[in-house]
Amino acid sequence: MSVPRLRVLFTSAGRRVELTRCFRRAGTALDVDLEVHACDLTPHLSAACLDADASFAVPRCTSPDYVSRLLDYCRSNGIDLLVPTIDTELEALAASREDFAAAGTLVHVSAPETIAIVRDKARTTEVLERAGVPVPRTAPIEAVRAAPGDWTWPLFAKPVGGSASRGIGVLEGPGDICALYDEPMLVQDLLEGPEYTINMYLDGEGHMLCAIPHERLSVRAGEVEKGRTLRDSRMIEIAGAIARTLPGAQGALCFQLIDDPCHGLRVFEINARFGGGYPLADHAGGRFAENLLRRILGRAPVDPSDWRAGVTMVRYDAAHFLG
Repeated sequence: MSVPRLRVLFTSAGRRVELTRCFRRAGTALDVDLEVHACDLTPHLSAACLDADASFAVPRCTSPDYVSRLLDYCRSNGIDLLVPTIDTELEALAASREDFAAAGTLVHVSAPETIAIVRDKARTTEVLERAGVPVPRTAPIEAVRAAPGDWTWPLFAKPVGGSASRGIGVLEGPGDICALYDEPMLVQDLLEGPEYTINMYLDGEGHMLCAIPHERLSVRAGEVEKGRTLRDSRMIEIAGAIARTLPGAQGALCFQLIDDPCHGLRVFEINARFGGGYPLADHAGGRFAENLLRRILGRAPVDPSDWRAGVTMVRYDAAHFLG
């Protein structure tokens, strides 16, 4: 009996080597011949592209040619699954899901209406708050400038459409508000206390199969460097509420929250994709990558709810050498 072959393409692959290896391990567990493809602006300088079986260059994900370049590659190379890795490519890929499906490629992305919510941090806060999900007090920076006495300083500022910790900062007082910003900005209560990420997996119908919290023990460049899984029913209940609130959400998502001593748990970020800390959830038994491959193969998903708490991840730098 022949072994099935699957081809998976990771876009904006950068240094997501551990993510691609999660999929390789899942392929081995399923007795699948998994072929890893990756793309980036400069694939010869991308660790994940160098570690892949095949790689190629693409324009920036904001380019009008980005999606068509990916479509052409998927058609020509029989790509079964496309896995995006950064927020800024989600909107274009969500809008093109049917085009990829016609080419035989499943894009791991939620519905456009979900992406429209999570890519707008103001709207994210509004939608979650209406659903009873605990979020920090939030307002446009112009509203805070107009009534600074209504707020308890210091405050936290971030771009409405930000990603990867870009443009964030602490405002110690009204004098720190700039006269002009390059993009729309939000201000929120400054939260303190331990920070957590919850990796969650939803099936193709939007039903949450699993939520795995981990404490972000150390963070570098906005991504967890050291983390430890834990079972916290409060966080898992919040994950369920988020899953029920987002229309058309599916696959792997993650969100961040802080357990503030004054405000309690507060969700402040959602990413509708595999987060940088997913390998920790995978090692703990999350099996999100395996369930995505099972979906491609037409097999029933496994129940990943028996994942292990107390699993610690400590990352380090590895190197690829050329020449």
